[in-house]
Amino acid sequence: MRKAGFSAFGGVTPKGFTLVEMLIALTIFGMLTAAGIALLTLTVRTQETSERLLGEVGELRRLGALLAADLGQAAVRPSRDRDGRPRPAFTGGNGALLIGLVRRGAAEGGLQRVEYRLIEGRLERVAYDRVDGESRAVAMLLLDNVRELRLRYRDREGGWREAWDPSDANLLPRAVEMLSRDDVHGAVRQLFLVGSGR
Repeated sequence: MRKAGFSAFGGVTPKGFTLVEMLIALTIFGMLTAAGIALLTLTVRTQETSERLLGEVGELRRLGALLAADLGQAAVRPSRDRDGRPRPAFTGGNGALLIGLVRRGAAEGGLQRVEYRLIEGRLERVAYDRVDGESRAVAMLLLDNVRELRLRYRDREGGWREAWDPSDANLLPRAVEMLSRDDVHGAVRQLFLVGSGR
């Protein structure tokens, strides 16, 4: 009768891995695990970067869409401030108030006064409840950390003006050019038709 664990020829029968084999297997497993963690970390970083860049591009697209909608729906409708003084149908400059206009297509098919303002590097869109007088305003931040923002306004003769201040209060510009520079997007130039180019 043979003893368990020994062969008929006097050698030991294999029952498992040797210490060297175990060390090699653990080393290979450790290398594969490290490679997997590195790949997973790279994937997470790439996803975070993609989401951040898409968010930044989304900001610029949202600004362009809002400006295109507001300027495209500009109405030839002078308004009045809270003291009853008349305001032209369209105001434009390069100070704190960049654009002021009355637009069609607001809620319930009415008119709405909209302003774009640049205050301390923050570009905001301010929408008012009523066209005339003082009313509740809702401000929406469009861009932050704006280093430079310049607007130009195209008149009926095809010339570009730095400010929109015609003698006729009912006159709208044909187009608006916006040149902006901020920390995220760099320098961007956008063109918008006013009142559907009419």
